[in-house]
Parts: sequence; structure tokens; C-alpha cells
Amino acid sequence: MEEYEIIVLGTGLKECILSGLLAQSGKKVLHIDRNAYYGGESASISPLEQLYKKFKVPGPAKFMDSGKEWNVDLIPKFFLANDDLVKILLHTEVTRYLDFKVVQGSYVYKAGKVHKVPGTEEDTHASDLLGMFDKRRFRKLLLFALNFDVRNPRTYQDMDPEKTTTRDLFCHFDLGMDVIEFTGHAIALHSNDSYLDQPCLETIRRIKLYSESLSRHEISPYIYPVYGLGELPQGFARLSAEYGGTFLLNRAVDEIVMDNGRVNAVRSDGKLFYCKQLICDPSYVHSRVRKVGRVIRVICLLNHPVKNTHEASSCQIIIPQTQLDRKSDIYISVVSHAHNVAKDGLYIATVSTTAETKNPEKEVQPALELLEPIMQKFVSVRNLLVPNDDGRRSHIFISRSFDATNHFENECEDIKDLYHRITGVELCFRDARRHQSHSSNDD
Repeated sequence: MEEYEIIVLGTGLKECILSGLLAQSGKKVLHIDRNAYYGGESASISPLEQLYKKFKVPGPAKFMDSGKEWNVDLIPKFFLANDDLVKILLHTEVTRYLDFKVVQGSYVYKAGKVHKVPGTEEDTHASDLLGMFDKRRFRKLLLFALNFDVRNPRTYQDMDPEKTTTRDLFCHFDLGMDVIEFTGHAIALHSNDSYLDQPCLETIRRIKLYSESLSRHEISPYIYPVYGLGELPQGFARLSAEYGGTFLLNRAVDEIVMDNGRVNAVRSDGKLFYCKQLICDPSYVHSRVRKVGRVIRVICLLNHPVKNTHEASSCQIIIPQTQLDRKSDIYISVVSHAHNVAKDGLYIATVSTTAETKNPEKEVQPALELLEPIMQKFVSVRNLLVPNDDGRRSHIFISRSFDATNHFENECEDIKDLYHRITGVELCFRDARRHQSHSSNDD
């Protein structure tokens, strides 16, 4: 009889991170995936022919051959250079298996055009998003956020971060609506405007994180792995294996066996594996999750950089909801040969958003127009699934589907929340600073 403390189903990024962290903490972990590859719904596809095959599209064209030069992420997301997911990478030393390069630009859409997000003093001075007086007020807000310390009320400037709304915070600095829009959506990375009437503490934290991340690389606050995100699940899988974790790929999961309302075992290919806790993505437990929305993603292959991005080989573009009279933002991520994910001279741009109508492809048309001409599009619409409960009673802990954003902030919160529910303790990064980051500013 094979017994494990924890069984993990699926090799998506969240599942692999948790598997690695728990194995490293001394847990006996078994990891099973029905697929023969790592990554689950967030896998990286290579060679290029496999992408065409997956989406049932004829091609690719001969000049794009060299398929092995391509690593196309189905759900591309950028890292803020100072965020908790990077701290997890450093804490676990998974950076041994990965190299990162800085993303070349952070942009926001306004009035039909793409503009650079001002983050540094130089950017602020040159930005056409800010009037003369706006520039000084905006800099004051950034300095306030950078100096803010929740443990030191002297940094509050007579505001209560737990009670003062974000709307009142912006009024305190006398910011105009245009400045509020790009600050809230392209710097604090809120996906809709509901944050304006919530306590300002979270927005201050997000502005500070963006500014600190930007100060590490100056070009932009974002970094992305060389060869794409596909390396990440494998890096954490190696970590898990180093600490005794067992992996079984290409194995059917026949049944999750319960005993008195709690998980007892997993039956795979007719064999029972016993466990005390189970971690999985929503695809393994349809009856324990519910749909809360849909996400459309359009992967576009380009032979040119995106207009008005200063010929950037990689960048993020955010279209705030109000620009297109929507309820949620639209995101564009652009990567290329600079990150070793495409053939030299070619680009991969991915558009994503939360679908709000029965015709989601029409919703993202303004974003697609920014990318024209497009050589090939690959469209997917997937359900956004969340667990029905917190898993504490059944000991089945289910991750949320990846959201429409093209950064990892919400996914990282899900990982930390899952870790806390599984172990009963907060995920701590005390050792992160002693590790060295393997990131590069090289193009």
C-alpha cells in the first residue's frame, strides 16, 4: 500500500509551486498528471507546429518553420520584479533552473493610442499623459507610496489607510481623472474601478510594489523567463523531486476516494494511492467547482513590433475598462526572439480579457487592431472556475482558474492562500534575500 501525506493532481504552475514548497518542508508528495507534459492549461507549446495542431489551424508557413525556436505560452503572464512569486523563486532557489530578462516596456491605452506608463522621474517629465501640474502631484503620490510604512503612522499623511478610500487618497493629491485611470489600472494593476471605493491600503501597496520593481531594472517593472513560462513548472517539479517528491505523468485519474467526507486516496490506472490531503486544479474535480465567468485569449503571431512601443521586443499594454466602456480591462502581452520564444524577427502578442458578452472576440477587436497586421490568430474562450469551498473539511484544496490579467499578482495570492489552508501557517520568505537573482537587462 502506497501512502503519501499529499497527492497533487495536475502540473500547472500553481500545483508545481505548492508541490515543491511542501516537499521542501518535509512532506511526502506524489504528483500525478493525466498529460505527458508539464503545465496543464498554462503549458508552453513547442514546436510551433503543435500550436497549429492544438487549435486545428492549417500551417505554419514555410518561412516560419524552425518550429523548435518557438515556445508559445498558452497563458502568458509577466512577473513584477519585486513581487512575492519572485520571492518564492529565490526562497526555493528554483532560480538555479531559470534565467529571466526584463520586459522592455509598460504601456497604457488612451484615446486610441498607446502611451508609455510614467514610473520614473524622467518618464513623468516626458509623459504626454500628464499636464504640467499633474506631473508634480503624481510624483508626490509615488513618493508617498514609496515612503509608506503600515507600521509607522507618521507616513500616513493624516489619512487612515484602513478607512480612507482610494478615491479620497487620489483627491488628497488632487489627481485628475486621466491620471487616476492609468495609476489605478496600469500601475496598481486593478482590473476594474471597484477599488476606488475600497480602503486605500491595498492600492498604496500595489503602487509601492510597481515602483520598487521598476527601480530594479529601470526599463520596466516586469521580467519574463528566457524560453517562456514552461520552464517554471518544470523547475518546481525538480525541486519537489530533489526533496523526495514522486511524479507520475501520462496517468489517468480514475477516482478520488473519500472516507467520511474526507479524501482518503486517489485511484490511478487501477492502482490506489493513499493520502491525507489532495491538491488539484479544477479540471480534476468538476463537481467541486463553479463557473464565475469566461476568459478570452487570442494568441497572435506578428512580424513587427507593436506601434508606438518604441520598437520594443517585449512589452505589456493595458486598456483600462473606461476607454472602451467596459466593466473590466483588456490586456496585451508581447514577447519575441529576445526571450527565446519566437523565431528571430517575429513576435507573439496575446490579448486577454474577461468576456462580458456572447461575442467575446468582438470585445477584443480594439486590442487586435493595435497589433495589425497579424499573421495568424489562435482564439480560445475558457470558463473561469473557482472552488465551492475552502477544502478544510474534505482536505481537497483546489486552485482557481488563471484569470485574464497578464501579470501574476492574483495567482500569487491564490498560491499563498492555498498554502495557508493546507499547512495552517503563512508562506514566509525570510531567506529570500540571501539568494541571488538570475535576472538580466540584456535584450
